[in-house]
Amino acid sequence: MLLHLQTWADVETYLKTSRAIIVPIGSTEQHGPNGLVGTDAICAEVIGRGIGEAAGALVGPTISVGMAQHHLAFPGSITMKPTTLIAYIRDYVASLSRAGFERFYFINGHGGNIATTTAAFSEIYADTSLSRDSNRPSVKCKLRNWWESAAVKQLSKELYGDSEGSHATPSEVSLTWYAYPDAARPMTMNPAVAPKGEFTDAADYRRNFPDGRIGSNPGLSTAEAGKRLFDAAVKDLAVDYKAFASS
Repeated sequence: MLLHLQTWADVETYLKTSRAIIVPIGSTEQHGPNGLVGTDAICAEVIGRGIGEAAGALVGPTISVGMAQHHLAFPGSITMKPTTLIAYIRDYVASLSRAGFERFYFINGHGGNIATTTAAFSEIYADTSLSRDSNRPSVKCKLRNWWESAAVKQLSKELYGDSEGSHATPSEVSLTWYAYPDAARPMTMNPAVAPKGEFTDAADYRRNFPDGRIGSNPGLSTAEAGKRLFDAAVKDLAVDYKAFASS
């Protein structure tokens, strides 16, 4: 169930049986020579919707722009500053908690969001702790990176081994091709596996990783593998969501 396809009355009815909602969060940034700019947002949204269907849960609007300043040297990348993203998440949660939501299950598609999102959670908890309203509902937030589910990690290792890498990975590219098969761009990478390393700002990133990849070979991506990764992620995370929603 997608929040934006419900009426306010539908949401009010939902809240009579559940106070939990799924929030996909990703990024809009380069993903190497054959990965879509929207990869991180697409992965989070597709898996979030899958969990929603499996668990009978409401799914909020995707936060599709994240903390991606280090990708800005590649055209099409968009970022929020950490402070902006923190404010966005706080307002998102505050708006829905006012209506009665108490459990926010964030499905994340971008590693660069982790620190900022958890900082936003700390701000949200501080708001509750500092409030004089002792009857204020206790809001809980949880962040799950879809690629870290046990089943996904095992499958990614089986499919790609050391070619998975850490950015523009064949797993995430495959998942987007499963979601949008007409957007698939099969190609051979040169070198097959990109270099690994560290970076700071956008110029440093592009200088060290000129085609956008880090340690990965997305030339191995297929829509068929994307379907397997989707099924594995939804199966694992639907169980985790249900436990969190009832906590």
